[in-house]
Amino acid sequence: MQYLQTATEIAENYDRASASGAGAMNMVVLDNIFVFVSAALVFLMQPGFALVEAGLTRAKNAANIMMKNLMDVAIGVLMFALVGWGIAYPGDFNGWVGSAGLGIRGLFSGYLVNISPEAVAAADFYPLAVPVDFLFQAAFAATAATIVSGAVAGRTKFVGYIAYSVILTAFIYPIVVSWQWGGGFLAQAGFIDFAGSGLVHLTGGVAALMGAVIIGPRIGKYTPGGEPRAMPGHSIPLAITGVFILFIGWFGFNPGSQLQADMAVPILAVLTALAACIGALSAMTTSWVVMGKPDVSMAGNGLLAGLVAICSGIGEVSVLGTLLTGGVAGVIVVMSVLAIERKGIDDPVGAFSVHAVGGGWGLLATGLFATTSPVNGAAQSAGLLYGGGFDLLGIQVIGMLAIAGFVTVSAGALFAGLKAAGLLRVSEEDERAGLDMSEHGAPGYGPDLLTTTSI
Repeated sequence: MQYLQTATEIAENYDRASASGAGAMNMVVLDNIFVFVSAALVFLMQPGFALVEAGLTRAKNAANIMMKNLMDVAIGVLMFALVGWGIAYPGDFNGWVGSAGLGIRGLFSGYLVNISPEAVAAADFYPLAVPVDFLFQAAFAATAATIVSGAVAGRTKFVGYIAYSVILTAFIYPIVVSWQWGGGFLAQAGFIDFAGSGLVHLTGGVAALMGAVIIGPRIGKYTPGGEPRAMPGHSIPLAITGVFILFIGWFGFNPGSQLQADMAVPILAVLTALAACIGALSAMTTSWVVMGKPDVSMAGNGLLAGLVAICSGIGEVSVLGTLLTGGVAGVIVVMSVLAIERKGIDDPVGAFSVHAVGGGWGLLATGLFATTSPVNGAAQSAGLLYGGGFDLLGIQVIGMLAIAGFVTVSAGALFAGLKAAGLLRVSEEDERAGLDMSEHGAPGYGPDLLTTTSI
């Protein structure tokens, strides 16, 4: 029956090519409106990230968190337009890094905005007009950048964070995207990453880890003997509200990645919801068993980890594969958060565990649970547990290692350079006072809502 098919199979069976005339034009318009709305939902994820990060960190840094997320959008969209777009989607591709020029050429020629009604009517941009496609992809670039914000919260100079955001959205993220969505060597090898478990989340999560390692832990996070101290965030209600906003935004992230309004979209939406819910449930259960209490922040991160993990294979897996992908993500995110903390790495919001660990698992899960794996619309193969052998799983492992390795080196060099230049970490005095005052000159909350602390 149709509702048991994968989203990819449904999309393949939906004959859009048979339409003509007014019907074809209506499809073009519908596709573009659908992707535009999806882009808006992905941008909605930014306040979700901001609230999660602010809620899980100290009140004295709330305005700084909001400012960083605001600048991730502002800088991300502009840098992706000026530089990143041309690298990520080069057209003529040399296999590793885009070679067709920079996005600034198209931006200042008006290519991103000047499209005649005649061109659209002739379906020259079918299925997507360039401005809509750009807006959707720019939202993804901003998402990748903002993942780092929470991992380095409470001790990062704002100027250093701006420099990081510029480089990631202009170069690091676009280069990774060019390998797959831009038609590069991963795409040619048959790598699957439908909505960005690897390209977006593994990239952002590994960059977050490098930032947290190089900048070092917050003052007071560890005892002189190296034991971690609890530094609870100032507002669990804010954090979980952010989780819910992210959940809503993800219905643009995953179904929107279909890039057309067809009957695969509702299937993708249902699978997105299933992965999120099983992730939250499994993380809650795991925290209950391991920590003795059902931890609220762990449950929220479990929901996000389920969403991150399903991004890769959502067009290829069954309901069972979705539940396994999201459920395992909820378990491993809890274990990863605890392990990272014990290793002396201070990641206040669990960014690495949610996005890098969850994203890496999502890539592997695709290699295990894929029921079909279209390669350039031609031959198909299944995942390991569906009779396809190790071929797809091996490709997914190669892609995961390539992304993680490149981002480790590039982001590590970036953060190390900022540290050497004195642009990464604030002074001890400023960190204790809070970045709202030291970096921005005004508190995120009125004085009557702030609690004075020594760390």
